[in-house]
Amino acid sequence: MTIRHTLGISLLALAGLAAFASLPAQAQVPPSAAEAAAYTGLHAAAWSGDLARLQQLISTADKAKLNARDPYGRTPLHVATYARQRTAIKALAQAGADLNLLESDRYDTVTIASVADDEQTLRLLLQLGAKAGQTTSRYDGTALIAAAHLGHDGVVRQLIAAGAPLDHVNNLHWTAVIESIVLGDGGARHQATLQALIKAGANLQLSDRQGQTPLTLARKRGYVVMEKMLLAAGTK
Repeated sequence: MTIRHTLGISLLALAGLAAFASLPAQAQVPPSAAEAAAYTGLHAAAWSGDLARLQQLISTADKAKLNARDPYGRTPLHVATYARQRTAIKALAQAGADLNLLESDRYDTVTIASVADDEQTLRLLLQLGAKAGQTTSRYDGTALIAAAHLGHDGVVRQLIAAGAPLDHVNNLHWTAVIESIVLGDGGARHQATLQALIKAGANLQLSDRQGQTPLTLARKRGYVVMEKMLLAAGTK
């Protein structure tokens, strides 16, 4: 699976209205084939899911080594999360590896799993004690905002249940509710995402930098179902 998030977003004024243009690029950077081939020690074992080797290395590693960084700032836990190596994640966490560190692009394990729509890995991370509400990415966002942007409704429900902040505002002045609309396609999964946020009690009146509410944004995009959902929830 290609893990994509928004690397650049332009806000353009047109006839007094805001138009949003997304510059698609990979913001989360999983290890390349060359990087993975060069891994040694804990990073190599975490990437491949070699549990026997991982446990052998853990038995002689101090905490600093458990949280060692590759050139991109990824720890063995980051690497295992990208590779969906859940037994490796569990072994590292139980040995004392930090579940909440950020790599060079300021992503944590929870956001990595959330952007990948990897509900099973996310569930394990949260069970192991990973935080659901850290400020992550160059946009000062959260895993919830990233998942809402992508319409990963199952992930959104998990993060809400884990106490992720519903109304966090990133440095684009967008919330999870707003991103589910302005960066979504208006389809079934983004609708389910918005419904989950509404049900959880997200603030539906918070506006973007241009003062546009979620209802206004849904109307402008012709997202009729989302508009009806917002109206039914009493938003204006």
